[in-house]
Amino acid sequence: MNRVTRTNDRRSFTGKNASAGSGRGGGSRSRTPGRSNVADRSNGHGRRPAAPQGEFAPPKTITPALPAVASFAELDMPAALLRTLTGLGMNEPFPIQAATLPNSLAGRDVLGRGRTGSGKTLAFGLAVLARTAGRRAEPRRPLALVLVPTRELAQQVTDALTPYARSVSLRLATVVGGMSIGRQAGALRAGAEVVVATPGRLKDLIDRGDCRLDQVTATVLDEADQMTDMGFMPQVTALLDQVRPDGQRMLFSATLDRNVDRLVRRYLSDPVVHSVDPSAGAVTTMEHHLLHVHEADKHRTTTEIAARDGRVIMFLDTKHAVDRLTRHLLNSGVRAAALHGGKSQPQRTRTLTQFKSGHVTVLVATNVAARGIHVTGLDLVVNVDPPADHKDYLHRGGRTARAGESGSVVTLVTPDQRRGMRRLMASAGITPRTTQVSPGEAELSRITGAQAPSGVPVVIAAPAADRPRRGSSSPRGRRGRAGQGRPAGEASRRTAQRRRAFDSAA
Repeated sequence: MNRVTRTNDRRSFTGKNASAGSGRGGGSRSRTPGRSNVADRSNGHGRRPAAPQGEFAPPKTITPALPAVASFAELDMPAALLRTLTGLGMNEPFPIQAATLPNSLAGRDVLGRGRTGSGKTLAFGLAVLARTAGRRAEPRRPLALVLVPTRELAQQVTDALTPYARSVSLRLATVVGGMSIGRQAGALRAGAEVVVATPGRLKDLIDRGDCRLDQVTATVLDEADQMTDMGFMPQVTALLDQVRPDGQRMLFSATLDRNVDRLVRRYLSDPVVHSVDPSAGAVTTMEHHLLHVHEADKHRTTTEIAARDGRVIMFLDTKHAVDRLTRHLLNSGVRAAALHGGKSQPQRTRTLTQFKSGHVTVLVATNVAARGIHVTGLDLVVNVDPPADHKDYLHRGGRTARAGESGSVVTLVTPDQRRGMRRLMASAGITPRTTQVSPGEAELSRITGAQAPSGVPVVIAAPAADRPRRGSSSPRGRRGRAGQGRPAGEASRRTAQRRRAFDSAA
């Protein structure tokens, strides 16, 4: 499967410093972090900064990269994978897939930067499956590992790769917090070639003796910047130290900040580097609006936007604010649901399903939804509370205008927030449209589709499968499965254990 001919890839970065290390020709690899990646800082003052604040200059590729391809048929992949791609209507790769797959299929380490929604999952997923096809994992010893920061992203990656994995008879296991660790341990004992995991839960399973990583030959870090932001760096490095040192490493991220630089220098050997999209996530089909509102009008403005025809994701800072707004919207006649870290995984999964189906039209969320959620046709994201930094802004906005679709990102800005938002937009390299709005105005409706809500309270019912059955001999408590046929004390202990596991492994 390895190709011999290598030509220069014009898509690759040209970093300031060259990276030490060899290609894939030898049997062993040196991973000494002896190279320095110092950001190339420019004093220019153009409209779009050459590198956003805090980013590093990626390493220069020593071994020339293979050229991009125009179609999946040009790739050296198993015929079953190509048939599945064709059957699913996937004939032409997205830019990041076209650029990285020739090299990842050849076994090269890859550092890929692409905005969320750019097709990164198949960019690494097809390579992992192609290079693992034909092998069989021993119990508890997977052959490939995909690390992601959130449960939602883990499920999305699993869903995206499942039809392709089946076509080449590979078994996938999803390992995340908030779900039964016993079932996940069982899946690993049965044997899984590819594991998609959040770092905390995978560590728990390793500590229990339910998983070993010494046979992992392909490792992917997806959304690496968020993993480092969430404090997973010690867990991530501990896990990477356990996989085979001569294996393939692929790191994909929407932004390349200093923490990601540490991972690149320590674990990637002469990586092929691709940046398909500008780091600011500038997308021609995405509009950015700053809506200046008076503090007294913000609540009503939010309600009118939520009452629009069509779906919208609304981001707030805290789970308590999310719950309050959701209750208000439901009482106002808007079909809203809350999504945040205080919800159980079944609740979060059900809420996302209802939102994707249109049963819920407004998803009110904290940053837990900022990555790992793909909703086809979503054309509006609203920052009710402005994000903390430009990275959060880009990832929130990345829920819309995905894969060539169009969409708008709207941020409600009160007078005391204006200066901070100007700085944030400058850091992101974005020039937004700024408009002063008030509730009921035509301009607010033109930009967002805002309209007055019905005022008739609504209730979002759980799907029938999730409702307790009448006459059950073992009625369930509010938290679901905790008390199935067990004494109350045992159920309470197991619930507490799950809560601890959720906190440590989400």
